[in-house]
Amino acid sequence: MAVPMKNGGMSKLKVIFYVILSGITTGIGAFFGAILGTISTNVIAICLSFAAGAMLYIVSGELIPESNQLYHGRMTAIGNIIGFLIGMFAMNLNI
Repeated sequence: MAVPMKNGGMSKLKVIFYVILSGITTGIGAFFGAILGTISTNVIAICLSFAAGAMLYIVSGELIPESNQLYHGRMTAIGNIIGFLIGMFAMNLNI
Protein backbone atom coordinates (compact mmCIF):
# COMPACT_ATOMS: atom_id res chain seq x y z
CA MET A 1 0.00 0.00 0.00
CA ALA A 2 2.82 2.39 0.81
CA VAL A 3 4.82 1.94 -2.39
CA PRO A 4 2.11 3.16 -4.81
CA MET A 5 1.41 6.17 -2.61
CA LYS A 6 5.11 7.01 -2.36
CA ASN A 7 5.56 6.56 -6.12
CA GLY A 8 2.54 8.80 -6.64
CA GLY A 9 4.38 11.68 -4.99
CA MET A 10 2.90 11.59 -1.49
CA SER A 11 5.09 12.72 1.38
CA LYS A 12 6.51 10.14 3.77
CA LEU A 13 4.47 11.52 6.66
CA LYS A 14 1.17 11.17 4.76
CA VAL A 15 2.10 7.66 3.65
CA ILE A 16 2.86 6.62 7.23
CA PHE A 17 -0.38 8.21 8.45
CA TYR A 18 -2.53 6.40 5.88
CA VAL A 19 -0.80 3.06 6.46
CA ILE A 20 -1.35 3.34 10.23
CA LEU A 21 -4.96 4.43 9.69
CA SER A 22 -5.51 1.44 7.41
CA GLY A 23 -4.01 -0.90 10.00
CA ILE A 24 -6.20 0.49 12.77
CA THR A 25 -9.39 0.09 10.75
CA THR A 26 -8.33 -3.45 9.81
CA GLY A 27 -7.92 -4.30 13.49
CA ILE A 28 -11.30 -2.81 14.37
CA GLY A 29 -12.93 -4.75 11.52
CA ALA A 30 -11.29 -7.98 12.69
CA PHE A 31 -12.56 -7.36 16.23
CA PHE A 32 -16.15 -6.85 15.08
CA GLY A 33 -15.82 -9.79 12.69
CA ALA A 34 -14.78 -12.03 15.56
CA ILE A 35 -17.79 -10.87 17.57
CA LEU A 36 -20.19 -11.41 14.66
CA GLY A 37 -18.65 -14.80 13.93
CA THR A 38 -19.53 -16.11 17.37
CA ILE A 39 -23.23 -15.30 17.03
CA SER A 40 -24.21 -18.12 14.65
CA THR A 41 -23.21 -19.90 11.50
CA ASN A 42 -25.94 -18.01 9.64
CA VAL A 43 -24.22 -14.71 10.39
CA ILE A 44 -20.92 -16.14 9.13
CA ALA A 45 -22.63 -17.26 5.92
CA ILE A 46 -24.15 -13.82 5.39
CA CYS A 47 -20.83 -12.06 6.01
CA LEU A 48 -19.00 -14.40 3.62
CA SER A 49 -21.65 -13.86 0.95
CA PHE A 50 -21.19 -10.09 1.21
CA ALA A 51 -17.41 -10.51 0.93
CA ALA A 52 -17.77 -12.79 -2.09
CA GLY A 53 -20.13 -10.34 -3.75
CA ALA A 54 -17.68 -7.49 -3.19
CA MET A 55 -14.85 -9.53 -4.73
CA LEU A 56 -16.99 -10.45 -7.75
CA TYR A 57 -17.95 -6.81 -8.22
CA ILE A 58 -14.32 -5.69 -8.17
CA VAL A 59 -13.18 -8.42 -10.55
CA SER A 60 -16.00 -8.02 -13.04
CA GLY A 61 -16.24 -4.25 -12.83
CA GLU A 62 -12.59 -3.24 -12.57
CA LEU A 63 -10.01 -5.94 -13.26
CA ILE A 64 -11.45 -7.63 -16.34
CA PRO A 65 -12.14 -4.39 -18.27
CA GLU A 66 -8.70 -3.06 -17.35
CA SER A 67 -7.03 -6.25 -18.55
CA ASN A 68 -8.90 -5.92 -21.85
CA GLN A 69 -7.65 -2.33 -22.21
CA LEU A 70 -4.05 -3.32 -21.53
CA TYR A 71 -3.99 -6.16 -24.02
CA HIS A 72 -6.39 -6.36 -26.95
CA GLY A 73 -6.29 -10.01 -27.84
CA ARG A 74 -7.75 -13.42 -27.24
CA MET A 75 -5.26 -14.30 -24.51
CA THR A 76 -7.04 -12.03 -22.03
CA ALA A 77 -10.34 -13.82 -22.52
CA ILE A 78 -8.66 -17.23 -22.54
CA GLY A 79 -6.84 -16.40 -19.30
CA ASN A 80 -10.09 -15.29 -17.67
CA ILE A 81 -11.86 -18.49 -18.74
CA ILE A 82 -8.99 -20.72 -17.58
CA GLY A 83 -8.87 -18.91 -14.23
CA PHE A 84 -12.62 -19.33 -13.82
CA LEU A 85 -12.41 -23.05 -14.61
CA ILE A 86 -9.51 -23.57 -12.19
CA GLY A 87 -11.52 -21.79 -9.50
CA MET A 88 -14.55 -23.98 -10.14
CA PHE A 89 -12.35 -27.09 -10.03
CA ALA A 90 -10.73 -25.95 -6.77
CA MET A 91 -14.14 -25.41 -5.17
CA ASN A 92 -15.13 -28.99 -5.95
CA LEU A 93 -12.04 -30.59 -4.39
CA ASN A 94 -13.69 -30.75 -0.93
CA ILE A 95 -10.40 -30.56 0.92
